[in-house]
Amino acid sequence: MNLSVKIFLALVLSVIVGLIAGPDALPFIKWWIAPIGTMFINLIKMMIVPVVFTSLIVGMTSIGDTKKLGRIGIKTIGIYLVTTAIAILIGFAVAGAFHPGVGMSMTSDATVDVKPAPSLMQVLVAMIPANPVASMAKADILPIIIFALFVGVGILQVGGERAKTLINFFDACAEVCYKIIAMVMAVSPIGVFCLLLPVVAANGPAVLLPLLSVIGCMAIGSAIHAIGVYSTLARIWGGHSPLAFFRGMSEAMMIAFTTCSSAGTLPVNMKNTQEKLGVSREVASFVLPLGATINMDGTAVYMGICSLFVANVFGVDLTLGQMAMIVLTGTLASIGTAGVPGAGLIMLAMVLQSVGLPLEGLALVAGIDRILDMFRTCLNITGDAAVACVINETEKKYQRA
Repeated sequence: MNLSVKIFLALVLSVIVGLIAGPDALPFIKWWIAPIGTMFINLIKMMIVPVVFTSLIVGMTSIGDTKKLGRIGIKTIGIYLVTTAIAILIGFAVAGAFHPGVGMSMTSDATVDVKPAPSLMQVLVAMIPANPVASMAKADILPIIIFALFVGVGILQVGGERAKTLINFFDACAEVCYKIIAMVMAVSPIGVFCLLLPVVAANGPAVLLPLLSVIGCMAIGSAIHAIGVYSTLARIWGGHSPLAFFRGMSEAMMIAFTTCSSAGTLPVNMKNTQEKLGVSREVASFVLPLGATINMDGTAVYMGICSLFVANVFGVDLTLGQMAMIVLTGTLASIGTAGVPGAGLIMLAMVLQSVGLPLEGLALVAGIDRILDMFRTCLNITGDAAVACVINETEKKYQRA
């Protein structure tokens, strides 16, 4: 049975058992079952720092020599990061309009310390870690990301055999992290059940409606980003009408929607962009695989919506500073986390941790993650193709000039 099906069944089972058990069973549930859920959360927390650090370095070094990236690489990476930041903002806007999780009250054993919004200069200073090891120990995500980027660029600058040794080392470390995450995700149905059971037993049927609101917000946010951002890119800079672009992408979008695999959709995406959208093989073979590594627009919309959802559920008012931190963390983290099994939940855990939100909210999202992943993956690969069209047109103009 598929893991996502098992997680969904765990969600359904936790709701059924929780509704039957009711508040009377809470003492037993909290003493014997809830701690297992806490152990699952700790397993996820355990992997946040290692996977962010190693996968970011691998993502940077896989791009190759920064000097050789040249014109196409800089434009591609720039557009990907901008669209990712816009996607998080769209997620915030949709969640802000529909308020998923409002009215559902959950408590966390972790105290949520909402700090006053820091100034821009304080944010910039805090980004540079005085002690990277201390930042890792405290799980300060943004300084870890910055340090990992410096390490990645430093390895590229070293070059030669020594760089290959380091690249192979971090690549192996990243693979170990992915295997551990796979082990953690294998027990996720048990973790989700044990986390949600006390929630449902305490709150009753009120726990179900917010989950439907999250799915609705994800669908609306994905549609807004696809129509608003990708149509604009295709029309103004990509040389295609929105209708022609989405018609050409329909096959790849359907495969992404059903398989939830960007990597699995990549061959179809490359074929469609070349044959139906007229992108040159040179551009498609560079931009699309790079997009599979660093373009996470769908996951960015998801992070914006789910972070506000978790904040609403736990009664936390996010400040503008915290929202800015989510945008910055999510955008930078997108460079290295694509392709990781359970990437959406790991990225969400990282973002929640960066602004001090309780990770217990992950359990609610995990139950419907397979449904959300359909929208995420579809948006991710569509963004890859839109950027490929833009790069293709700008390169044509450059060559004619």
